[in-house]
Amino acid sequence: MRSLNEKVVIVTGASSGIGRAAALRFAQAGAMVVAVDRDATRGPEVVAEIEKIGGRARFVAADVSDDEQVAAAVATAVSTFGGVDVAFNNAGIEGAPTPAHEVERAAWDQMLAVNLTGVWLCMRHEIPEMLRRGGGSIINCASVAGLVGFGGIAPYVAAKHGVVGLSKAAALDYAAQGIRVNAVCPGVIDTDMVQRFVAESPEAESALVAGEPVGRMGRPEEVADAVLWLASERSSFVTGQAIAVDGGYTTW
Repeated sequence: MRSLNEKVVIVTGASSGIGRAAALRFAQAGAMVVAVDRDATRGPEVVAEIEKIGGRARFVAADVSDDEQVAAAVATAVSTFGGVDVAFNNAGIEGAPTPAHEVERAAWDQMLAVNLTGVWLCMRHEIPEMLRRGGGSIINCASVAGLVGFGGIAPYVAAKHGVVGLSKAAALDYAAQGIRVNAVCPGVIDTDMVQRFVAESPEAESALVAGEPVGRMGRPEEVADAVLWLASERSSFVTGQAIAVDGGYTTW
């Protein structure tokens, strides 16, 4: 996408899955990528892949639930590439299936700290830099679990619903200042996170696929393509939206 050429893009959770696919797609589109992840081993591998195809990238090890680390990551984008134009706030964790009343307080707090507060912390530091540039695009990674309910994963569902609400509210806060804020809501995507889930039960993968009208899991690149569209000027009149990339799951 020509409109992303020379743009500075932050991608959190960039070491694997959807984040990795998005970082590579952005680089292929000519963007300068700041890949953020707490995995200091796999993160640099993404940067190496980007550089191998002639792209420009920088890795920053950071935990998105830590305000100072997030601030440092955004500051690195500014000092290395000059600013921030686009952010894909994608970092997230999953939890063990547990009935709502049996969830441990520590598990609840960790889920919201990473999957919801982490998104807000990223926006908190990204938005001032976008305002200095005269605008930008933020894409927050929610989930179909941010659109509908699922039993057994109450903290995850609560966090992802929060991401959708946060995105809508922020879209209104900054619409007149040139910053668009949207959420992407992936369905069952073939990532490390999903593979960890299905590894615990031979029937789990079949059950997940059976829930998809298209009859298969999605690929990380299919979500990344939606993210790139939301980041580009091709979606210039789109803000405050929660866009499902779910093979039709939420149309059942």
